[in-house]
Order: sequence, then structure tokens, then C-alpha cells
Amino acid sequence: MSRPSAVRPPGGPVLQDSVTEAIRAAFFEELAEVGYGRLSLEAVARRAGSGKAAIYRRWKSKEAMTIDLVTQVATTAADTPDTGTLRGDVLAFLTATDAALRHPLVSRILPDLLAASVHHPNIAASLRDKVSGTRREKVAGILRRAMERGELPPDTDLELGLDLLAGPLYWSTTIRQAPLDPARLERLTDKVVAALAASRPTSTPNAP
Repeated sequence: MSRPSAVRPPGGPVLQDSVTEAIRAAFFEELAEVGYGRLSLEAVARRAGSGKAAIYRRWKSKEAMTIDLVTQVATTAADTPDTGTLRGDVLAFLTATDAALRHPLVSRILPDLLAASVHHPNIAASLRDKVSGTRREKVAGILRRAMERGELPPDTDLELGLDLLAGPLYWSTTIRQAPLDPARLERLTDKVVAALAASRPTSTPNAP
């Protein structure tokens, strides 16, 4: 059996990937169970079967650990396939996002982090800039590809379009907790595509 791979930060000790993954899994399980406010690095270390020092070799604080791990997972999950059509891309995105929002850990962690961001400015900034900003830039590829294919007009309002892609799904799946229904995603896809086709910037009248 091959030995686990390891990395050495500049000037730091070798960090075993297997330990990092155990800590990562323990962090999300603990966060989902107790919430950010009650989360402790001691509990994460116990769940991971490691020492607290192993965490501090990777992250300087609970906040830094939360920002790093949540950002990694959230931005990777925003990768969008190129199906060749706008409708195909939108359906693939909505289907994958719906599944992610229904994940047992995500469905408990996301509302808690949004609540925690009210009292923790660094978490709020991370969710806004690193998570939301990076995700929106990735998802914007759906709209840019459609514009290049001629499926959307070249003056499509990208910001409004991104809100249309995410907003209705988040509301129905996370807030309203609608049951899993592939037919609903098909209908939502058609509505979103129709709305995207009409999402052009509003012209600003010239000042008198």
C-alpha cells in the first residue's frame, strides 16, 4: 500500500493529506450538528481522531478554518457543464444545485452560516466575496456561452440573469422546502430560460 501523500507549507511541518481530510470531514459534521456558535476546535479534533495541534498547523482559528473549508466546497460545487444549449446548461445547473441544497449537511449548515454572518463580519465578507462572488463568476459562464451561441442577446443583463438562475431555486428548495420533483426542475428551467431571454439592461434616460 502506498503511503499517504504529504505537503510541507513554507517553513512548516509536513501535513498529511489523510489527516487534513479527516479534519475536514469532522469539521462539517460538527458544524452541522452544533452550529458555528457552539463549534469548538477541540470537538472537531476529537471527531477527527487527531490532536488540536494538527488543526492549528493548518488554520490559525475557528473562523479561518470555517472560511477556508466552506469556500473550497462552495466554489467547487459551482462548476458548470457545457451541454451545448442554454436550456441544457440551466437544467444541469438547477439539478446539481438542488441536490446540493438537499444534502443533509448543507441543508443544516447553510442557514446557520447565514445567521452567523450577521455577527461575524469576516464570515459575512467571505460568503459575499469569496463564495458568492466566485460562484457567480463561474455560473456566469452559462450566460456567456449562450450569448456566444446567439441564444441570448449580447446585451443580456448578467447580474439580473444570475439572480434568476439562483433565486427561485433557493427559495423553493431551502425556504419553502418543496419536495424533490424532477418535473418541477424542468418547469423551472423553462421559466428561467424565458426570463433570461428578456433580461436586458434598463436604459437610463438622459438627464434634462
